[in-house]
Amino acid sequence: MSLTNNAKKYHDKMFPGYVSDFLRTDPSFIEAFDNFAFDEVVNHDDLDDKTRFIAILATLIGSQSYDEYRAMVTAALNFGVTPVEIKEITYQAVAYLGVGRVFPCLKANNEVFEARGIKLPLEEQATADHETRLKKGIEAQVDIFGEGMREFYKSGDKDTRHINLWLADNCFGDYYTRKGLDKKQREMITFCFLSAQGGCEPQLIAHAKANMRNGNDKDFLIKIVSQCLPFIGYPRSLNALTCVRKACDE
Repeated sequence: MSLTNNAKKYHDKMFPGYVSDFLRTDPSFIEAFDNFAFDEVVNHDDLDDKTRFIAILATLIGSQSYDEYRAMVTAALNFGVTPVEIKEITYQAVAYLGVGRVFPCLKANNEVFEARGIKLPLEEQATADHETRLKKGIEAQVDIFGEGMREFYKSGDKDTRHINLWLADNCFGDYYTRKGLDKKQREMITFCFLSAQGGCEPQLIAHAKANMRNGNDKDFLIKIVSQCLPFIGYPRSLNALTCVRKACDE
């Protein structure tokens, strides 16, 4: 088998001392995948490793790739992603994927952390409570999307207006106001959740715009899509790139 030196070094940093049984059962596949994902892709651009792994974790949650997610939690820790950051990625995912699709990842986090001697629960990161979550959520929406969002929670048809209220107090008030990740990182992981699950193109375009408005420009988003492509495949990656272009055009 012929793994490149770069692929070997990167894999060893992700999983020190670990030898996958796939090297025995599927050697030619591992050669092709590792050389692509852990050499050609990671060396394609200048995205830093920590940001790459934050994006990969969000992408794996979005695509419900639970076995790979568990493995990559370990790799992410080895590349400097903190336990708090990993927890915050999974918590925020609930707003975009629902708890049913996130619950296995919460369990995986805890099992990996405790196996590494990381004491749970982690330090509390919430900054809003039941009384302040709506106000703080609205401020987060305004910071990210602009002043036009200030009264958004009151808008919409009477019978569905409560959804816009929940977006303000729950999605943004309960999650975006937490510490552990900044707003740029939170918009990046939202972009990854949406691109990985597919079928959310209107929301993906909106959050591509929000990313650009908050400093994650077109080139950055293309790097994120490129680095996550080995984990979600070409169709959803190409759809995400189309949404980034539409966001630029609009």
